[in-house]
Amino acid sequence: MDHGIEEIVAQLPTAKRVTDVWAEMERRLADGDIAFVGDLGMAVAQRSGAGSARVWQYASVLDTAIRLLALGPNPHGVEQLLRLVDGEDRSARRRARYVASLIASAQDVQGLLPLFRGTGPGAGASDELRACTVHELLLRGFDLSDLPEVLAWASSPGMSQHPLAWLPLRCTEWENGAELPSYSVHGSTAPIPFGPVAKTVRLPLRSRAVGRFTAREVTENDRESVSAAVSNWAEESNGRVEARSFASEGPLEEPDVPAALLGLGLDCLAGYDRRSDFTVSRVDIGQAWWVLFAAASTGGAYNHGLYGAYGRLSAWRSLGGLAGVAEGAGAEELGARVATCSWYSFGASTPWYFQVAWDIGLAALDPDRTTLTVLAATDTD
Repeated sequence: MDHGIEEIVAQLPTAKRVTDVWAEMERRLADGDIAFVGDLGMAVAQRSGAGSARVWQYASVLDTAIRLLALGPNPHGVEQLLRLVDGEDRSARRRARYVASLIASAQDVQGLLPLFRGTGPGAGASDELRACTVHELLLRGFDLSDLPEVLAWASSPGMSQHPLAWLPLRCTEWENGAELPSYSVHGSTAPIPFGPVAKTVRLPLRSRAVGRFTAREVTENDRESVSAAVSNWAEESNGRVEARSFASEGPLEEPDVPAALLGLGLDCLAGYDRRSDFTVSRVDIGQAWWVLFAAASTGGAYNHGLYGAYGRLSAWRSLGGLAGVAEGAGAEELGARVATCSWYSFGASTPWYFQVAWDIGLAALDPDRTTLTVLAATDTD
């Protein structure tokens, strides 16, 4: 190892800032010394491996090395990057999700080739990085027929056993409206299609008294699937989630939906009174999917989410759960079912919602208009 790298790594745990190390990596990269960035990243990754105490200086330098290699135009950068995401342990798999999002946002076809070159140990990227990259590319509008190496791997037996293999290798029409993160070496931006309740166009509230709506709760529905897109808010941040399903005595007409939501005894709407802001809007599948995808892929207040590939999978799971799709159904069956449901977005200024930036209310009414499934989530910093 370069003695300069050894010295940098040895001094990092006591450094008060690491901007000088960032600058050195950027200078070396500009001079064509891409191996230096890869070697330094490897050295830091080894020091901060599984079982090691977290050192913020290591994390910062490693992240900068990863971004410099992933976002740069040099295909050799991706080759160096593969060294930093090798492995199949939990931390390596999580890093692969992140790196796939970076690569797909910046690389052209030539830059992608090192990931899918060859088969077997030591050839190309890990299956996790490859699988995540496939779906990150799909989300960003790539047609895999224009990427034969990528399509060949995505259609291979190696991919068929991966959890992401359940997803279609072409985005549906309702997935095309999602906005994805953009990255720079020292930052990122990601639009979020949710937030505190606002004064928006709402459905009319039918005059019948709130609270007289009659329904029974359906406990056999798969609540885990309904909440899949927002579970990371509760598990990794300060979020709380409510996922419930109800069967009404008869079909619900659209003007009945606001009163139905208020009459179900939902925790998220507890404390509502006529002075509270309460909004219910009809949305299409694409709008519902984007809310779910953004919640899953970008995370809540204190986490980074699942990124694009697993965010896509979790959004599909939540869509299916809300639509009442049976566990084990295929993507085609799920897609057909969600198209027949009616979708609604709702929100309220009740004590349950933190009303900071991460507030969600979605409801799906089944084709018979007798089962209403609700997902609410909120998070705070």
